Amino acid sequence: MSSSSGSGQGRTDDFSVFVLASDLGIDARPFLDQHNNEHDEDEDEDEEDKWHDCSNEDFSDLESLQVLRVQGFDKSSNRILRIVGKYFPAPVVSAERLKKYVFQKILTELPEGPFCIVYMHSTVQKEDNSPGMTILRWIYEGLPSIVKDRLQVVYFVHPGLRSRLLLATLGRFFLSGGVYWKIKYISRLQYLWEYVRKEEIEVPDFVKDHDNVLENRPLTDYGIEPDPMHLSEIPAMAGSYSFGRHEDRWASREYTT
Repeated sequence: MSSSSGSGQGRTDDFSVFVLASDLGIDARPFLDQHNNEHDEDEDEDEEDKWHDCSNEDFSDLESLQVLRVQGFDKSSNRILRIVGKYFPAPVVSAERLKKYVFQKILTELPEGPFCIVYMHSTVQKEDNSPGMTILRWIYEGLPSIVKDRLQVVYFVHPGLRSRLLLATLGRFFLSGGVYWKIKYISRLQYLWEYVRKEEIEVPDFVKDHDNVLENRPLTDYGIEPDPMHLSEIPAMAGSYSFGRHEDRWASREYTT
């Protein structure tokens, strides 16, 4: 290896020259890794800047579905980002487009200040409405650290038994520690009102209906359906009604010996 320096017009440029003989069996890649890594980092930054620049993207279709909506404030003065899982058409929206939409929503409507997420999991079907925990983790990890710090709490409304078990067992591995400990499980809407005033957030009617179902059949929270045939909804029959059309023919008879 040789090193030299030159000066010209008051400026000094230092450079190094590595001379490696091809027949010595020396791998030159370690000497080039630093340059390659710097080049890769520049490409990653360019891709990140390109991804952040999604102002030209058309998200009118997702906006019309009202999957994400910025609404009022919770009682801790955090701006509310409401997410309705049932409204999200997972099979037809790619992960990359969802990522851009989430970032564009936060960038334009939540540019600064603390905020919270109210996620409504009511009647969500995995095949139809869930993008998957891996994709959600990928989206969250792609957010700038300043945005992650601004997220104060995630209110998880109507979590099913499967969601609870999944987050309890694998959540720590798939989710960053910061967001994992920010999740608050809200089994009923009445518990949500302890943190959010009713007038600050719009709750869809089907979420209210699902809440009433859970209130009347609390075992449903644990994956147990006590009345799968909904027999309890059949009106009671009058006691005088007879199931036999000819019950008089079945009257007991007296036999003589």
